[in-house]
Amino acid sequence: MASTLSFIAGIVNITGVLSVKVLTTNVTGHFAYFSEELVKKNYLTALVFLIYIFCFLAGAFISNLLIETVIRIKPAVAHTIPMIIEILILTITGMMGGVLAGFQGQVIACALLFAMGLQNSLVTKVSQSVVRTTHLTGLFTDLGIELSQLFFYRQEAEFRRLSRSIYLKLAIISFFFIGCVLGGFIFKTYALKTLFLASGCLIIALYYDSIIYHYYHLKRKVRNENSPNP
Repeated sequence: MASTLSFIAGIVNITGVLSVKVLTTNVTGHFAYFSEELVKKNYLTALVFLIYIFCFLAGAFISNLLIETVIRIKPAVAHTIPMIIEILILTITGMMGGVLAGFQGQVIACALLFAMGLQNSLVTKVSQSVVRTTHLTGLFTDLGIELSQLFFYRQEAEFRRLSRSIYLKLAIISFFFIGCVLGGFIFKTYALKTLFLASGCLIIALYYDSIIYHYYHLKRKVRNENSPNP
């Protein structure tokens, strides 16, 4: 699941850059651009970058708000709601056309930033802050730390745990990279319709998640039925 969502983020990232010249999977750079425009007294442009930051924040806020609300009513579908919203956003955005600029481009950037805020919040919530899929800075930091720890961890259990964590981070980074490269090639032909691939992958991930949930639910039910009554 983490690798799939990272692959999707890679597609969204390159699509945002090529279509509207805006980074849409993280907000770190937007703080720098905001500060630059503020110093230059380009207040309207600075406001646009501030809105970009707010859209990512709003996506993260809405995602967790929905999860916390729905989980109290129907836990089985709590984590699917943000994914469905993300699918709708990416699909609708994919219908918008080719390379856009001006107000249209800014709207597209806001939509993609909101969608990535949704996704990052969802993955962070599900993984209990272990995994993030829309940007790589933290992953590369954690990966560097864990690679250095390989020189010091000698016990087999610790080494195995560390190796699994490194493998997970390498998988997420690799799939983000693959999503960026593949999305770039597809964009040359299909422009914003490249986002349909991201939507399709999300639908597959959603379907897979549903199968896994029902599998473990059935397994737990069978175990409870076969367990001896006290």
